[in-house]
Amino acid sequence: MVLVTGGTGLIGSHLLFGLLKSGQSIKAIYRSQERLKKIEKVFSYYTDEPNALMGNITWIKTDLNDVTRLNKAMQGVEQVYHCAALISFDPAEYQGLVKANIEGTANVVNACLANKVKKLCYISSIAALGTSINGQPVDENTEWNDKYTTVYGLTKRRAELEVWRGTQEALPAIIINPGVVFGPGFWKSGSGSFFYLAAKEKKYAPPGGTGFVSVNDVVNAMIGLMQSEIKNERFVMVSKNWSYLRVLQKITGKMGKTPPKKELGKFTLELFWRLDWLRSKLFGKRRRLAKQTAKSLQHRQYYNSEKIKGYLNFEFEDLDDTIDFCCEKFKEDYLKLF
Repeated sequence: MVLVTGGTGLIGSHLLFGLLKSGQSIKAIYRSQERLKKIEKVFSYYTDEPNALMGNITWIKTDLNDVTRLNKAMQGVEQVYHCAALISFDPAEYQGLVKANIEGTANVVNACLANKVKKLCYISSIAALGTSINGQPVDENTEWNDKYTTVYGLTKRRAELEVWRGTQEALPAIIINPGVVFGPGFWKSGSGSFFYLAAKEKKYAPPGGTGFVSVNDVVNAMIGLMQSEIKNERFVMVSKNWSYLRVLQKITGKMGKTPPKKELGKFTLELFWRLDWLRSKLFGKRRRLAKQTAKSLQHRQYYNSEKIKGYLNFEFEDLDDTIDFCCEKFKEDYLKLF
């Protein structure tokens, strides 16, 4: 029996589908009936009977900060996939990030220890790796530094420390640090916003770039690592190091939309985050572009994923094929979005 947290997110929903295909018995935590519709939608991209698949999962309604119910959910579980997280780059939401990402992960680790879970897989982020200060690609051995780090990255880093704490208390664990994850279904958040922006035919792209990976690669690595004897290791999951301009040009090309021609300049970004800060103070709106996010956008970061290739003999799928598939599904959903 396996338990999945964060199953209503992009990675979690695809993980559930992957686990079902492999015939595993699954428990999954959810917070509301409305959020289950997101999983059903993702399943519908790959099967004509999403409801039937949903019925093969034991659903447990709880929250990671409800320790009693979390421990009850963990009973009889041998493996845990912890995908749940709050994603925000707004400094005003730091306490919420702490509660969800750090305290929530600590509760998961404690429940795993209390229920003698055999192995934990934690989905972190490249945001928790820090940045390279010598021009070399970031990998699992890059020394931590907080330059350009967002509040999200800080809390994911501290959440990782909770997982490492668990390994010191005899809980075998794997940490995966994926780049920006491409997959269908969440068009107005995360990587889905690239497709949403492409459809709007923006003239400019954000500067800089980062690492990208398909959701299928992340899921396949998670399941492969959990089924192996590998433990107490972390793995960077990045298929391609691309600029944001290149990504948007690829997506607009597949959609038949007008591609952006240029990157936003440094002056424009510096102006935007200041105006966004003023807007949030005057009207109480959520930040769209925090200072640290604007700074990180001006920095091109590269990542190295050779470790996962060696440990699992892993081959990344063609990311262009993933983008093609996402564009196809986005166009099917288009009328419901605009």
